[in-house]
Amino acid sequence: MNFSVKLITILTGCLLSANALFAFSRQDTLRGSNGHGRDWWDVQHYKLTFSLDTAAKTISGSNTIQFKVLGKERDSMQIDLQMPMILDSVRLADNSKINFSRESNVYWLDFSFAKARPQEYYCITLYYHGKPREAVNPPWDGGFIWTKDSLGNPWISVACQGLGASSWWPCKDYQGDEPDKGMTISHKPQLFISNGLLSHNAPIVMASENMILDLRWKVLNPINTYNATFYLGNYSSWRDTFQSKKGIVGITYSALRYNESRAKEHFKQVKKMLEAFEYWFGPYPFYEDGYKIVEAPFLGMEHQSAIAYGNNYQMGYRGKDRSGTGVGLLFDFIIVHESGHEWFGNSITAADIADNWIHEGFTTYSETLFTEYWFGKEKAFEYTRGEWKNIANDRPVIGNYGVNDAGSGDKYDKGSALVHTIRLLMNNDEKFRAMLHKMNDTFYHKQITTKQMEDFIIGYSGLKLQPIFDQYLRTTMIPELQYKQKGDRVEYRWANVVEGFELPIPAAMYKEKKTLMVSTQWQKAYWKKSISDIEFPPTFLHTTKKLH
Repeated sequence: MNFSVKLITILTGCLLSANALFAFSRQDTLRGSNGHGRDWWDVQHYKLTFSLDTAAKTISGSNTIQFKVLGKERDSMQIDLQMPMILDSVRLADNSKINFSRESNVYWLDFSFAKARPQEYYCITLYYHGKPREAVNPPWDGGFIWTKDSLGNPWISVACQGLGASSWWPCKDYQGDEPDKGMTISHKPQLFISNGLLSHNAPIVMASENMILDLRWKVLNPINTYNATFYLGNYSSWRDTFQSKKGIVGITYSALRYNESRAKEHFKQVKKMLEAFEYWFGPYPFYEDGYKIVEAPFLGMEHQSAIAYGNNYQMGYRGKDRSGTGVGLLFDFIIVHESGHEWFGNSITAADIADNWIHEGFTTYSETLFTEYWFGKEKAFEYTRGEWKNIANDRPVIGNYGVNDAGSGDKYDKGSALVHTIRLLMNNDEKFRAMLHKMNDTFYHKQITTKQMEDFIIGYSGLKLQPIFDQYLRTTMIPELQYKQKGDRVEYRWANVVEGFELPIPAAMYKEKKTLMVSTQWQKAYWKKSISDIEFPPTFLHTTKKLH
């Protein structure tokens, strides 16, 4: 190994361990890992019932968990419910009580007496109450949003990705275990909108002179806990349908009543989005639960089958273009991006949030694919390259495993750049599209790891992509294309890269074009004429440096 390669290897090792510099607590480990209080049981169904006191900003309710016992040692069950929320009692199906103790944001339920055998099913009901955390800057710094619309009507919702569903209801707050048989969400007495479909057999009862609706929303598919939500407001709703590749998808649009006319025109983009994404990714993955888009008192969120929309009926991202190219003003960013998560994030889910680039990288690239479907490849490629300017390179994209660490915000734009790189290396758009279809079929409603995704893409493409994944996901280094030009001769190599990193780079001098396969070793290429400087058209995420 020569000195330069050795230096790169040492540098890479330092960057790969950069995430280890972060300090994590026991609570981080309890929240982020599949520990002894979690690994012996598998969630089958949640039945969440709650009511709100809007004046006091409190919530009370219950969650019945149906779970299957796995073949592992057990003595306690971990239930997540964040302070200052309070767990009042826990009962089995026969109404017998379960003892429990609290450790900050975790409750430990005593299951030492349980005689359950592997593959047996149990039900427990958790009763709770409290004043949930209010969102500081939703959806990024999330929690409950207690506000009013412009007419003074109550407008309440919750956005809790990152913060966690356990900030407002007791559950197994872990991406690696979704309820296999879905979820039921009930809220009384107010009329509200939630995930899934409204149950037709929801009972109606009379209380004093007021009609009280005991509404039950049924989610038939598995769902991430942070995606479970509700919207309470003075809404106007209307329905439509979309002919999916898998069946008829029921669409429900919900806007504040005074925005109905604006929304009816603006939400026409929804069906264009579904058409484009089914072309690129395959069938809408939650057609049994329908698709809803609901005006929300915050910017947006990928709440499964009930997308939160708060972009004020503007094109772009709050009326601006994140790419800086002008292309981003051709569509509503929130409709496209948050809906793209139905395929990547909601159907294909990272088991550990450290791998959330699977959610955000592919979904950010879905904006490019939507653009390409409706406006052409040239604009799409211009748009995706424009987004790369937002990359911070503050830390590796992949976070620390097992400690509730989502890694760098670069999971969005750098993750998208990685997907774009893979596409270009495949050099076959139809094969790339077929791979996305196969990916969504293979990992349909599954929780996966980065390694599983890497193995799938490498196997399907037949390309040696591991150094590419390592470079863009596990280091903060941006590849630097170094070159020297002497007349008609050009020497070139990669610097600031991991061992084995190679990319083909298009190059042009005068009217002559070539593709250079660039590695970490110096190589040479010759041109017929040398009357101008060599040019490297923008293609991949890298920098270029001319040496003398």
